[in-house]
Amino acid sequence: MSDKPISSITIVGGGSSGWMTAMYLQKLYNQSGGDVKITLIESQDIGTIGVGEATVHTIRFFFAAMGLDEAELLRETNATLKSGIMFRNWMKPKVGNTHEYFHPFEQQRPLGPIDNASTWVHSPEAELSYADATSISAELIKHQRCPKAPNSPPYQGVVPYGYHLDATLMGRYLRKKACEAGVIHVESIVTDVNTDGESITSVTTPKGEFSSDIFIDCTGFKGLLIEKLRSDNWQSFEKELPCNKAVAIQRKYPQDMPPKSYTVATALSNGWVWEIDLSNRQGTGYVYDGNRLTKEQAEAELRAHLGDELEILRTVHLDMRIGCRKAFWVGNCIAIGLSGGFIEPLESTGLHIVNVGARLLATHLSSANPPQAVRDSYNRTLNGVYEDLRQFIILHYCLTDRDDTEFWREAAKTAKYAKGLQDRIDIWKHKTCEYMDLAGSFNTIFTDENYRFVLYGMDHVPAITLPTTREALTATLARLKAQQQQALDASMSHEAFLAKLAK
Repeated sequence: MSDKPISSITIVGGGSSGWMTAMYLQKLYNQSGGDVKITLIESQDIGTIGVGEATVHTIRFFFAAMGLDEAELLRETNATLKSGIMFRNWMKPKVGNTHEYFHPFEQQRPLGPIDNASTWVHSPEAELSYADATSISAELIKHQRCPKAPNSPPYQGVVPYGYHLDATLMGRYLRKKACEAGVIHVESIVTDVNTDGESITSVTTPKGEFSSDIFIDCTGFKGLLIEKLRSDNWQSFEKELPCNKAVAIQRKYPQDMPPKSYTVATALSNGWVWEIDLSNRQGTGYVYDGNRLTKEQAEAELRAHLGDELEILRTVHLDMRIGCRKAFWVGNCIAIGLSGGFIEPLESTGLHIVNVGARLLATHLSSANPPQAVRDSYNRTLNGVYEDLRQFIILHYCLTDRDDTEFWREAAKTAKYAKGLQDRIDIWKHKTCEYMDLAGSFNTIFTDENYRFVLYGMDHVPAITLPTTREALTATLARLKAQQQQALDASMSHEAFLAKLAK
């Protein structure tokens, strides 16, 4: 252990994770006159995965903190706005209609004597879905509106929102901004990682050897640096989340299809398909169980789902490693992004975890060689974050009543893999899901409100009786409807927002 100040940090690997981390560390250590040398080594021969093109809403706060101009960011990455996710076909059809529900980002305060969820459960207008009855975002997307008003300041809107963006362009944009801020960019490939016990002394490249106090591993699934220090350091989530492969297709829009301001996640035979609209094209992909489908079968099923009316620009197959490190920080090396772990992209949490991993360094990386207790704290926190996200993703699967394939029959049993989840689900049959049910976890983004949208969207509605009147319920629902209409009147169409952005 040493209290020696940090003088240098080397990041290996670019893409969104590497350049987000580089920007954050440059601002953290050097914006107030510090002198920490931040170097990022990446090879143009090793492309980024570049298909995870949706975010959660909190990524706005990272971009704002980095001082990025939102309009420029959106233009440079062909981005659109994201109000939430529309889930389709995750349960059996009802009266011949495909099951669907909407999960927005917003958090709604109660507008009556009892909470909005209990109001909806008791509602005399039970034909309205939970999102339709309580969510502003759900109302906006029905009318092709977006979360922005004409006068919304940067990073603010009528409701919280995330982005759909081109991940490859995102990496390039962040690289430009990071280098402008003072990050040193070395374009080369790492040929060797030199170690002394569980510490990295240097990395070797054709352009020379690079020593550093701290090394950040952003090399993707291969974890080039962290694997060299500790190989037996992985915990798999593939029993409970078996979708370990994906086939992604980029395609053109037809002339009459404006980009949607929400993601679509449609369940197929052995996984699900994402549909993400950028300003210039649509990104789609089938996340599936590679133990049940071959690459050829998965691509055929995806193409059949999409139809053949749109021109395909690119098709790529991906292998994914589902799980996370036992220790993200070993010696003087910290794994961030895919090097640290990956939860399937159902709720678009990839950049969120990068954000969390990088920002935790502000409180943990206080010297060139912090004590092991600090590393343990960092590892414990990130493990908790992954566990929290793992549970929330499992929730989407375990509530299904689909039994048409073995994949879905097994998915219905996965609650057992998240400690206490089945007990909570059983309790939520008789009470609303509330904050205290999840308190004490490592929750970083998904709260009881998010759980309710999934639970009630998947027809897991509690049987409760509360002392209230029909008049009180109707009045609360009317206030919710008025709130939706007010937001609708204030908002722009998504098409108009994108047109304004392009000027």
